[in-house]
Amino acid sequence: MGKFPPVIDTHAHLDELPDPETAIKEAREGAVLGIVAVGQDIPSNQKTLAIASRHEGCVYPAIGYHPWRLSPDQDDETFAYLDAHVKHCVALGEVGLDYKAKRKKKAQKAIFGELLSIAKRHNKPVIVHCRYVHETAYRAVKEAGIEKAVFHWYSGALDLIPFIAGEGYYMSATPALLYNPYHAEAIRAVPLPNLLLETDAPVQYQDLAARPVHVQITLQEVARVKGVSAEEIAAQTTQNAKECFGLSDLES
Repeated sequence: MGKFPPVIDTHAHLDELPDPETAIKEAREGAVLGIVAVGQDIPSNQKTLAIASRHEGCVYPAIGYHPWRLSPDQDDETFAYLDAHVKHCVALGEVGLDYKAKRKKKAQKAIFGELLSIAKRHNKPVIVHCRYVHETAYRAVKEAGIEKAVFHWYSGALDLIPFIAGEGYYMSATPALLYNPYHAEAIRAVPLPNLLLETDAPVQYQDLAARPVHVQITLQEVARVKGVSAEEIAAQTTQNAKECFGLSDLES
């Protein structure tokens, strides 16, 4: 594995990469043990499941209904799709709330509630998008009785972090640590047992077009902001990811 500590990218949109096969190969060569590939709507979920089926033991699928992709005429069909297929996945995601999205807040909350019910019914972790609405999303997840959840790319209020951690939920760091002081401040405050690493590939972080291998950048930046060795961060976050997503077949 070379000089890089083994890590897991817990959030990547492999279906949006121009060449996911090359990106997966590159990640494996860069000591990325596994990738949690997230979906956003039915076409995205279908592509994600197809990619994961070609890379068992490396790519672990999560299917979802992203708040940016919500469409009234697709709600019921998407709920049914998720209910039928999430049992083959490590999580339900990406789902959540985004008050900058087009759908009205009330409709978003109702949809998120239905999605949380599906996750609860299948006893699956939830990967939560909650831009500008962290506390509302946290309360919804807790009240739904969800046992495991990830608040991805956490940049919410610092005083909410102990409550999220207290429920045993996770928060994840991204390469935005390279330049975003608020994300850095939040991740500095997240307890190590509640921390995950991700890329959110193919997000563009200034000059960096993220691919799963760049979770190694996330690792180095977390080590920097926390003042903890990269090896310790890698070991703890890898164990966290295994516990969160049930990756018992994944070897370090």
